[in-house]
Amino acid sequence: MESAGQDINLHSPTKGLLSDAMTDVPVESAASARSGAAEGLSLAEEEELRSELAKVEEEIGTLRQVLAAKERHCGELKRKLGLTPLDGLKQNLSRSWHDVQVSNAYVKTSEKLGEWNDKVTQSDFYKKTQETLSQAGQKTSAALSNVGSVISRKLGDMRNSATFKSFEDRVGTIKSRVVGSRENSTDCLHSPSGAGGKPPEDNAPF
Repeated sequence: MESAGQDINLHSPTKGLLSDAMTDVPVESAASARSGAAEGLSLAEEEELRSELAKVEEEIGTLRQVLAAKERHCGELKRKLGLTPLDGLKQNLSRSWHDVQVSNAYVKTSEKLGEWNDKVTQSDFYKKTQETLSQAGQKTSAALSNVGSVISRKLGDMRNSATFKSFEDRVGTIKSRVVGSRENSTDCLHSPSGAGGKPPEDNAPF
């Protein structure tokens, strides 16, 4: 049975394919297995760089562990102080804004804006526009003042006119008549006849 199985495997149709595929795979030497970046380096230099790389990776791992421990300690301190994540976010935003303000890009942008502002305010067009607006404001104030003076003068002239005085006299006369009629009606209400009193009976004998 085992010999038959071996004969079947030997005479299997996939045997030739596997052998052909294995013969097509090139066998890389130690020199060809080196990366493209390592080309041009001697074996000693490559070993030295690999040793330095291992040390740097080890230091990075140590720093990550230290950082994780520091973060845990920081979280415990914040928890004891009663600081919430929102407070931490505010501090981070403030720190980020401070970093932006002291950054070279922000400083240069502020300087550029200051230069543009100086150029604009010192330009002839800006000065002419400012003078025009100032003159327009002065003219508007003067016009409003003149209108107020004219209205006040017109009102004074109207009060001093004969028509207004005649109208005022008529109003006074009507007012006095209305007041007098009210006083008369009040006196009638308080009189015996006006109060609905009966006339005295004649008790004289026949």
